[in-house]
Amino acid sequence: MVVFVNTINQIAVFDLETTGLDLAHSKIVTACVAVIDHEGNLVGEAREWLANPGVEIPAGAAEVHGVTTEFAIENGRPLAEVVSEINDALSQLFSAGIPVVAYNASYDFTILKSNSLALGLPALTQPMPVLDPLVLDRRFDKWRKGKRTLSATTELYGVALGDDAHNATADAIAAGRVALAVLDKFKLLDEYSLTELHENQIGWSLEQDQSFNKFLEGLGKPLITDFGWPIRGL
Repeated sequence: MVVFVNTINQIAVFDLETTGLDLAHSKIVTACVAVIDHEGNLVGEAREWLANPGVEIPAGAAEVHGVTTEFAIENGRPLAEVVSEINDALSQLFSAGIPVVAYNASYDFTILKSNSLALGLPALTQPMPVLDPLVLDRRFDKWRKGKRTLSATTELYGVALGDDAHNATADAIAAGRVALAVLDKFKLLDEYSLTELHENQIGWSLEQDQSFNKFLEGLGKPLITDFGWPIRGL
């Protein structure tokens, strides 16, 4: 088990599994919001949701997270209820000053916002403070070769993901433990406050997207056009 120094008492973790990768139109299928302590242990019970997204879940997405259209219809709750409860849970954490970790945060928070707006619900437009292990790892271990997926990063930092990859709760907790490991390895809380880290990640994410665009341009592939962190502008 990875043991982290006591640089922070508690962090929240957040993850979604969805119908696809389209940030503007994908629907939430499962979600988790939980709190872990400075050693990565779950505090209390994780809050988990299973939604009926109201649309067909593509076979490819179902293969990733294990939820079929039929299962979601039979067992899922109305999407509006789920989205409202997720927003409330996150809002309470932010109001309490507890940072929320999401791996590739602009995916989860953008889809949450787009789902909220599509359903006519109040949306989280400025979630803060957010910690994104993907942005932080890319910034402070910039020249490392290899993949930056959650599974690859958990392996690098000695965090167990197990056989439940793409389960919202397993992914959320693993991302939180990676965040703690990154904070510890690079002593980030000695240099930055949580607010400063949040604000810096906005610029770091933009730099990373622009750098990736240069790579894509060299390959003649479509470029990223929707910038922004932790919510992309659509």
